[in-house]
Amino acid sequence: MLSVVAPDVAYHDAFLRMLDDYDLHDPANGEYFHDARSDFESYVQFWRDQEVGINLPTGFVPCTNRWLIREDGEIGANVRIRHNVSTPFLADEAGHIGYDVPPAYRGRGFGIEALKAGLEVAADIGLSHVFLFADAANVPSWRTIERCGGVLEAEKYSNHYHCVVRRYRISV
Repeated sequence: MLSVVAPDVAYHDAFLRMLDDYDLHDPANGEYFHDARSDFESYVQFWRDQEVGINLPTGFVPCTNRWLIREDGEIGANVRIRHNVSTPFLADEAGHIGYDVPPAYRGRGFGIEALKAGLEVAADIGLSHVFLFADAANVPSWRTIERCGGVLEAEKYSNHYHCVVRRYRISV
């Protein structure tokens, strides 16, 4: 059983344990979250602001972030839902939804649950379809997308990620 929650300072310790897991087992992907270590309250506020479209950094769009909390209080996954893909980077390389599963919880269905939660948010904000991208070499990620209704539209080289990515569309 997972609870889907907005970022909240109440999950400070669980979030830092998640970061420790990334540091030990997948430091490259964990770097995305490291601003939380220095000032967790500001990190949470950043995501709250993004959801309502205030204080957006240049090139950012409104974005809803949700954490999937396990029964034991640990963070089992994270999902980000961009409200639009109105920048070239989002349209061509990142898409509407991105999700992450900490290394300790991979292979247990948390990615599917994160994507399902993201699709619910996408429906709530009025999106009729979403685009997602996955590294072509990351078979678990693109299989998760396919299990959630993703239809492969294209494969192309990403200049940002320096790999071939697969572009998927999911009707919401």
